Amino acid sequence: MNRQPAPSPKRARGRPSADGSEPRERLLDTALALFARDGIRATSLRGIAQGAGVTPAMLNYYFGDKPRLLDALLDERLLPLVHTLSARLQDAGEAPLALASALVQGIASTVRSHPWLPPLWVREILCDGGMLREPLISRAAPLVPLLLAERFAVAQQRGRLNPALDPRLLVVSLIGLSLLPYAAEPLWRPLFADPALGDDALLRHTLGLLEHGLEVPDAP
Repeated sequence: MNRQPAPSPKRARGRPSADGSEPRERLLDTALALFARDGIRATSLRGIAQGAGVTPAMLNYYFGDKPRLLDALLDERLLPLVHTLSARLQDAGEAPLALASALVQGIASTVRSHPWLPPLWVREILCDGGMLREPLISRAAPLVPLLLAERFAVAQQRGRLNPALDPRLLVVSLIGLSLLPYAAEPLWRPLFADPALGDDALLRHTLGLLEHGLEVPDAP
């Protein structure tokens, strides 16, 4: 995963598709969808090329091999989402509830725009042996979880966060509370079978659940 990414050509070889997308972008999008659905190890480069409507030779031209394809996905698809979420957190201030709300709302917004994220998170980051766990966590940790833990710890020292909470475990709880409902959606949505339980309802519920659990009565 530490290989140098294959250089991107200034002009993509081959014609754009009918929707105007270039083959390289279609390959990245197709790879993400297949990795989220089937897992990285179970997805072949030939299958990605076929799904993107290009030849295996064209995939090899852009990326060379699967490790370089993963590097490109990390740099061009996953890490930009992490940077956007980190910027939202940095703008949220120091109040624990504001930070928690920014995280929940940021993850909800990201999932709406990138529905492949929850299943990919489960398969390739959460589960043992996930191929994205080490490279993504090592680069994302300072931007989101460590940033949050540090700010929660400062808030606790100032008496603004429930002293019974561990700032580090609070980060773990918040990420699980934000992402797990989307990853488990195929299980709970048919169970309750209520069209009113959409994304907006889930967001309102999560924020409402957090509000009273984080606030310290009479805190400044």
